[in-house]
Amino acid sequence: MKKSALFLLAFVSFTAFGQKKNVTPAPVASNSPKLVVGIVIDQMRWDYLYRFGNVFKPTGGFKRMLNEGFSCENTFIPYTPTVTAAGHTCVYTGSVPNIHGIVGNSWYDQLQRKSVYCAEDKTVSGVGTTSAETGQMSPRNMFTNTVTDELRMASNFKSKTIGIALKDRGAILPAGHAANGAFWYDSKTGKFVTSSYYMNELPEWVEHFNNRKLVDSLYQLNWNLSLKNEVYAEYCTDDIKKFEAKPFGKEALGFPYELAQFAEKDYSKISTTPYGNTLTAEMAKAAVLAEKLGKGSNTDFLAVSFSSPDYIGHAFGPNSWEQLDDYVKLDETLGKFFDFLDSYVGKNQYTVFLTADHGVSHIPGFLKENNLPGGTFGDGLVKNMNTELKAKFGKDNIILNDYNYQIHLNHPLIDSADLDRDGIVNWVIDYLKKQEAVANVFELNKLMTTPLNATLRDRMANGYYPLRSGDIQFILKPGYIDGGATGTTHGLWNPYDSHIPLLWYGWGIKKGKLNREVYMTDIAPTVAALLHIQMPNGCVGHVIEDVLK
Repeated sequence: MKKSALFLLAFVSFTAFGQKKNVTPAPVASNSPKLVVGIVIDQMRWDYLYRFGNVFKPTGGFKRMLNEGFSCENTFIPYTPTVTAAGHTCVYTGSVPNIHGIVGNSWYDQLQRKSVYCAEDKTVSGVGTTSAETGQMSPRNMFTNTVTDELRMASNFKSKTIGIALKDRGAILPAGHAANGAFWYDSKTGKFVTSSYYMNELPEWVEHFNNRKLVDSLYQLNWNLSLKNEVYAEYCTDDIKKFEAKPFGKEALGFPYELAQFAEKDYSKISTTPYGNTLTAEMAKAAVLAEKLGKGSNTDFLAVSFSSPDYIGHAFGPNSWEQLDDYVKLDETLGKFFDFLDSYVGKNQYTVFLTADHGVSHIPGFLKENNLPGGTFGDGLVKNMNTELKAKFGKDNIILNDYNYQIHLNHPLIDSADLDRDGIVNWVIDYLKKQEAVANVFELNKLMTTPLNATLRDRMANGYYPLRSGDIQFILKPGYIDGGATGTTHGLWNPYDSHIPLLWYGWGIKKGKLNREVYMTDIAPTVAALLHIQMPNGCVGHVIEDVLK
C-alpha cells in the first residue's frame, strides 16, 4: 500500500508539473514606471497652488496633480543662495552646494582666479549654434552625479535621459553627466541647441523641430488675457504699475502685448511670455516621440524646466496680471502635456514630480505701496566700497564682486601689495552693518561661531563651498532685495524664496497630502527609492515614504 501511494503521489506531481508548462502565467505587475518626468518650474512660490487655485481648470495640470496625486505642502530649500542653478542641481542630486559645488548661477573661482558661469565649459563647442557663449556648456562644474545618472548606470546605460529647457542650466544640470542629450534655447536664432559634450550634430528630430519656426507662429498670437479683466483685478494689483519692468519696450505698458512685431527679428522676447512654456512643452513632446521615451524595456527619464515664469516674475512680480495669466496658461499647457503622456506612454504608466528651483520676493515698490517692510539694496555697492577702500588702503579693486550676497576679496592684490587683510575685512563688515537693508554680516570662515538662528546657520553652511564662495556674508532684512527700482528677484533664505511646491503623480504614487516639513534634497532619494536604484553619490536627503505606494 505504501509503495502504491508513493507511486501515485509521484505520478500526480509529475503530471501537475507537466501541465504547468502549458499554462500561461498570470501577468506580473511592473516594478517601475515606463517613464519618469521631472518638472521644475523656474520661480514658483508654493502659495500659487492655492492663491490661484480657483482659476486653475479641473483638466489642467495643477488640479490634476493636487486631486489625483500627492502634495508635500511644506517643502523648503535647505541652503542659500536660492537661485536657478543651485536649485536644479539640488533637485536632481539630493545634495547641497557645500557638496555638489554649484554655489550660484555664477561665482568667483579662487583657483582659476576668474568669474565662472555654472554650466560653462570652454573645452566643448556649440552644436546648432555659432555662438560660443550659447553653446560652450556642459555639466562638468557639478561635482556629484544625479538621479538621472544613477538610472543610466542601473540600467547599464539602456535607460534614456533627456533634459529640455529654455535656460541652458535648466536642461544641463538635471540631465546629468551621462545624459543622452540636453537641449536649450538660443535666443539669437529661436532654435534649440546643444554642445559637443553630448553629440557632434543635432539629431534630425531637433532640426525638424527648429525648422517649424514655432516662435514666429507664437508671436503672431500676441499676448492676450485668458480670463476676464475683473478676475485679474480680484487677484492682482493694477495692470500697469510704475515699479514693473518693461521687457517689451517703453511704450508697452500693459495688456494686450503686441508680439507680432518681434517675429523674425527678436527671438529673446518669447522667454518673457507664456509662449515660452508652450515652446518648451512642444519640444518635450517632440523628444518623447522621437526618442521613444517610455517605450523601451527600461525606465526612461525626461527632465523639463519651464523657464518663462522666472523671466515674467522678475519683470512684473508675483502680484501682476502678467504672472497670473502666465500660470493660468501654464496650467492648461501642463494638462495637455499629461493628456499626451496618457495617450503615448499610457495612463498610470509614468511618474511625474513637479517642483520649483526657488520662489520670489514681492517687488519692493509693491511692499512700500502697501505699508509693508522692504526695499532695495546693492546698487553700486562694490564700486562705492572700492572707492572708499582705495582712499584708506591705496589700491583699486580690493573687492572683486558681491556674487550670491557675499563679498569676494582680491586676494592676489592684497597679498602682493602686503595690505592689511584683517583691517580690510573689519572695514567691510563695519560698512555693511551701517546699511539699512542689512540684518547681519560676518566672515564666512567664522560662520559656525557667529551667533545666528539655527535655520540660517544651517542654510548658509549648506551653501558654502570655500573655493567658490566669498569671504564675507551679508544677510538682508526680510523684504529687501538686491535690485533696482523696477522688478524683483530671489536668492535669500526667507520663505518667499525657499518655500516651494512639491507634487507627485502617476505610477507608484499615493493620493494624499503631507504637512510635515521636507526638503528639496528629499526629491532625488524618493525617486531613487521608487525606481529601486542607488541614490546619487552626494545625496544628503531622505526618502519621503508617505508619497510612495
